[in-house]
Amino acid sequence: MKTGGALPRNPELTSMEQIAYMTEPHQEIPFGKEEGLDVSNYTHSELNRLQMEQIQMGLKDKVDISVYADPSYSYETMKQIRLSIYSSIDLTPYLDRGFVDDELEQIRLALEDNLPINAWLTDDMYMQQIYEIRMGLLGGLKVSLYADSKYNWMQMREIRLGLENKRNVSLYANYLFSHWQMKEIRLGLEAGLDVASYAKLIFSGSDMKEKRERLLQEKTRPYMTPDKLGIDLAAYTKKEFTISVEEDGNKVYALIQWVAGNVVTEDDIYDALKKKGIVTGIKREAITDMITKKRMNEKILIAEGVPAKDGKNGWYEFFVRLDLPRIPAPLPDGGVDYVNIEAFEMVEEGQKIALYHPAQKGVDGHNVFGEILQASEGAEKKPLKGKGFAIDEDGVTYRSKLSGKFEYHNGLVIISNMIIVREDVTAVTGKLEVDGSVYVIGSVYSGGYISATGDIIIEHNVEAGRLVAGGSVMIKKGSCSKNDCFIEAKGDVSGSFFEAANIDAEGDIRANYIMNSNINAMGKVIVSGSKGMLLGGKVRAVKGVDTYNLGNRSSIKTYLEIGQNALYHRKQAMFAQQREQILEELRMLEGQWNHILQALPPDKEQAEALIKKLNAAIVAKDKELADLDAEVSKLASLTEQDMKAVIVRGNAYEGSLIEINTVKYVLPSHVSRVVFKLRNKNVVMVKL
Repeated sequence: MKTGGALPRNPELTSMEQIAYMTEPHQEIPFGKEEGLDVSNYTHSELNRLQMEQIQMGLKDKVDISVYADPSYSYETMKQIRLSIYSSIDLTPYLDRGFVDDELEQIRLALEDNLPINAWLTDDMYMQQIYEIRMGLLGGLKVSLYADSKYNWMQMREIRLGLENKRNVSLYANYLFSHWQMKEIRLGLEAGLDVASYAKLIFSGSDMKEKRERLLQEKTRPYMTPDKLGIDLAAYTKKEFTISVEEDGNKVYALIQWVAGNVVTEDDIYDALKKKGIVTGIKREAITDMITKKRMNEKILIAEGVPAKDGKNGWYEFFVRLDLPRIPAPLPDGGVDYVNIEAFEMVEEGQKIALYHPAQKGVDGHNVFGEILQASEGAEKKPLKGKGFAIDEDGVTYRSKLSGKFEYHNGLVIISNMIIVREDVTAVTGKLEVDGSVYVIGSVYSGGYISATGDIIIEHNVEAGRLVAGGSVMIKKGSCSKNDCFIEAKGDVSGSFFEAANIDAEGDIRANYIMNSNINAMGKVIVSGSKGMLLGGKVRAVKGVDTYNLGNRSSIKTYLEIGQNALYHRKQAMFAQQREQILEELRMLEGQWNHILQALPPDKEQAEALIKKLNAAIVAKDKELADLDAEVSKLASLTEQDMKAVIVRGNAYEGSLIEINTVKYVLPSHVSRVVFKLRNKNVVMVKL
């Protein structure tokens, strides 16, 4: 979740559109059919009017809309993905890193202009910062001087403007300066002032402005010119010519007008060049040729700069697969093939996993004013982050420190211990406790116990026992027990089926059918396929349920508890405790800040180091608090009045009991293709 100054987003729907959508959820369907478009796979009620519009545009343009036809994407994110397809640009890596909406727009525009934006992006940057980096790259500026998230976008802008005006921005490219202070230093540099007297942290922005204006007044002096003395030089000579500087100071042209009696000498040209400050790249032979051959009314190149040659950015070459599918393949009935999914990539101890190719230096150029045109030195990539690997002495070769599971996600390399069990896990096997992940090639039977800090993957079945995972749990074939199977996961839990299982997950729970189970999920419970069934037992899911069939013709009681349930309140209480702890830490840091400012050491470097260190700690805590508040807000929004709590894509049978935010509803008769939601403190049904 990004924080720190992004402009507020426009809401996806206006209030009138929201009302229209709630009362007429089927309106988008004929909207596509009128133009002969097949929208049958995209007309479920999770998509709002603007999302459907983006899907329709993609269908009309015959692009692969499956890339973005995801209800979890806002319509603006859908739009940017759609536009990127037209330019053959892949925004998927940036979506995985958490960039959305107008952030994706800036990234897309940069990639369309072939700008190396990825070399400077960090995951905590927001739209305005990305815009400033894009503008700098577009102008050929040395963005390495400000492309850092420690600068806010206004500070970035001041540094960029200084670079555009070819000023020495190092005098104020210090993130401890506010953007007001930076502006006053920049304006002073542009006016040719000696800013050293006021470019100091101890002066506020208003102090700096006062000092700059005083220096500017002192610099201004009256002077006399021939025209002020009343002397008309044109009465004595005719020297009609123009000197034009073009292409940002890289080329200079001269043009001598054909006028009777016009006498222009080489000295006149050189004097004009000197007055304009043109000192390098002068083509003396061209000037001599122009004068001696009296080339009139002809635009002639008489000076030219040397362009900078940019270097090449550093890049990583990986020797392991990074593109394992995260989503299992679909089955013909719409279910999910959990059996044949390739869940992970294995590496051996000492195996080379990546090689870094360092950036190549560029060659500086210069313009006709003698100013250096700094070449991009080629941006170095940051070292790979994560765990489970080491770097060779050459500083560029990455090797696995252990034999285990390789993962690459959001820019992190994680190699964790992966224990492969080539037999069934039973009471005879004993407790299996692993710091890492576990892959069982067989099944888990009665008395089997596995505890892992990472993922647990079972190739076949789980009939009984207990699985406890710090990551996710995948049971490829499924679990069938007599209520003596217990699964706990900090991530997702998935399998072909679950019968009489007890599952607790911090993420989603996915299967092709779930029967007579006790399910607790902070995320969603998703049952896929036209044969998919959620039958019997009790399901608690904060984010809702999405199933094909609910209950059966025998009216077996199926209980769904959605939204603000016991799991929700437990999570809210945990958030409140975390928030109070962060606030207490912030109070302590701010107290230290005041104490340090009152008793700074006499040494300037030590004082600045103290201020910098403490300021970084406060900023980090502020971001931690903002991220937590965003999580709290996101959790609350999931349980709002109009939430689509339960989606039934096939049949829902009587006897099913649905409770949303403590409001109960017993289904009195069989219905099909419906959404159950909370509206005005009542559970209502809306047709899909």
